[in-house]
Amino acid sequence: MAHRDAATLAEIRTRLAVSRDELRRLLDPPRNEGDGAPGDYAGGFPRSRTMQLLMSGRGIGTLGALAAGLLMARPALALRLLRMLPASALARMILTRTFSALRAKHGPPD
Repeated sequence: MAHRDAATLAEIRTRLAVSRDELRRLLDPPRNEGDGAPGDYAGGFPRSRTMQLLMSGRGIGTLGALAAGLLMARPALALRLLRMLPASALARMILTRTFSALRAKHGPPD
């Protein structure tokens, strides 16, 4: 009976190792080394797909809609959360994105 339990335990460990490898492959994809392609974060930030989505144009729009909804539904909570954000870094990010969008929209100066 002990031999059977040991065999069952070994089989369970093998299946667990295989499932861990699958999860590791799915959740931690290989990183691009930076060939300059758009959306390629060669500097190492952000590595996670969630942060890449939030830092993209669609993600910023989603976060803006979420913030506007929170501001309308619970203004006191939204303002309390807003005080926690580093204002200078947030303003710098917004200004950088605005200027780069305007520059791309109007094209390079002649």
